[in-house]
Amino acid sequence: MAGPRTMFVNPFKSHDVDEFPGVHIPLDNTTHRSSIATSRPCASLAACEKATKDDEAGNSLSRPESNASSGVVNNGMTLAALKAEIEADVAASDTDTPYDRKAKVINKAIQDMGMGRYQWQLFALCGGGWMADNLWLQGVALTLPQLSAEFGVSETEIRYTTLSLFLGLCIGASFWGTASDVVGRRLAFNFTLFLAGVFGLASGGGPNWIGTCSLYACIGVGVGGNLPVDGALFLEFLPQTSGNLLTLLSVFWPVGNLIASLLAWAYIPNFSCPASTPPGECSMSQNWGWRYLILTLGAITFTMFILRFFFFHLYESTKFLLSRGRQAEAVATVYGIAHYNKTQTWLTEDILNYIGGDPEATGEDVKLGTVEIVKRSLGRFSMKRFRALFQDRKIGVTTALLWFQWSTIGMAYPLFNAFLPQYLANSGGAVDNSTSTVYRNYAISAIVGVPGSLIACYTVDIKYVGRKGTMAIATVITGVFVFLFTTSSNSHFQLAFTCLEAFFQNIMYGVLYAYTPEVFPAPIRGTGTGMSSFLNRVAGLCAPIVAIQAGGSNPKAPIYASGGLFIAAFFSMLVLPIETRGMQTL
Repeated sequence: MAGPRTMFVNPFKSHDVDEFPGVHIPLDNTTHRSSIATSRPCASLAACEKATKDDEAGNSLSRPESNASSGVVNNGMTLAALKAEIEADVAASDTDTPYDRKAKVINKAIQDMGMGRYQWQLFALCGGGWMADNLWLQGVALTLPQLSAEFGVSETEIRYTTLSLFLGLCIGASFWGTASDVVGRRLAFNFTLFLAGVFGLASGGGPNWIGTCSLYACIGVGVGGNLPVDGALFLEFLPQTSGNLLTLLSVFWPVGNLIASLLAWAYIPNFSCPASTPPGECSMSQNWGWRYLILTLGAITFTMFILRFFFFHLYESTKFLLSRGRQAEAVATVYGIAHYNKTQTWLTEDILNYIGGDPEATGEDVKLGTVEIVKRSLGRFSMKRFRALFQDRKIGVTTALLWFQWSTIGMAYPLFNAFLPQYLANSGGAVDNSTSTVYRNYAISAIVGVPGSLIACYTVDIKYVGRKGTMAIATVITGVFVFLFTTSSNSHFQLAFTCLEAFFQNIMYGVLYAYTPEVFPAPIRGTGTGMSSFLNRVAGLCAPIVAIQAGGSNPKAPIYASGGLFIAAFFSMLVLPIETRGMQTL
């Protein structure tokens, strides 16, 4: 029999368990891993208190412990014990349907298989998607001065270019998030980067400013789906004990900035109109630098699409297959991952039916129609779920503060970073601020910023500092350095503070990405983090408007606004009531 993983295999192929012989192992003969390190997850503080009382009373399910560091609990489990564990897990959530039970069984099967080659390769590919998001955000920002020179648009109005990209990002995030629940994860996973790559290559031939902005918006529609789709997809194939790898994906974010900055430094100073060119006389033939940059970014994005589509076979999401009543394919997906990882699994359809019910008896509950899929996807934004975010004072205050932080930072970041090449080019001063110097300094600051995300992974676990302390310190320092950037027009001075700002800014973002999903209980995590991301994008969409209106009277006003927003976010972080360091994620 031909192996299930061959080059150029049909990316949308359906699988059967017969394709993966030797993968199955009996439930009572396999190694089982604990999915939690400490206490059982709960949906609220009251639920945690109840769980604690149940544990003390001996009412909660317990299993023999062995090697805590490896997560191994025991080397066998009966069907009855597995069913009891799933029922206890379901009882802590807000829904109990055949779909929910079977989804939790599959989660348990993936947990027992552990991390493997499939998950690590998916991590790299999803990281590439996150990198593409910032690759284009920074890439578009780096083209603004040259677009202004070539198309004769004022340096203030040219900032609307980033608005077109953010508009596409908002549309893309909304569309692909829902589409992945309706038509499957594989289509969204493969074609978000396809669209971004195609329109990125097309943008290199932008005939005028309006046409280029339209193409940038189309790039946003494609790349905007990467953060929500890739993050959710990776999480569905990730063992629960390795959930912190989702946070590590944020490391790819500054890498996108770094690549765009280095390419801009190589292309734009060498293939652009001289700074002395009179307004309106910079022709396309003299100004290919920004086009080379965009074409290269488009080629990089399209190459990542090729790697996803042709050199990695993504198995369809088990959650999606279950929701469509394709239970056999869901089991085959787990078998395919086990086969690729050279391990085994105890999962069978009989086990799913024993715990979740036979599909023939529960078909109406298991097989969800398109309308029901959309309702489930949109249900995360229902008033019931929003009320749950404010179910008690502590979680309500945390929710409000986090949304405020995502909004303020969402506007502060592009107010400074998206227009930084313009600020550097127009700062003047005795020291040379040539085009080459501007893009060199931008690239240097991007290089210095990359270690910030890595350092954040360590500082968040320091005693008395934790998530809140790291995030607050990094945010206030970022705000201070943004203000200090304006105190001198010396390019060396500006470079120093830009580097420091980039370094602490990446620490701030790295912790914010980790803290937000950690602080929300599982039943409302999608709503809380989804709204945080949405507010972040909307605020970013408004940033060019603020920059244009404020910058018209004072070129430094957008920078002052950015620094003020960072400081406001800092004060809100000081009063966050929950510290998640050392706590089990609910």
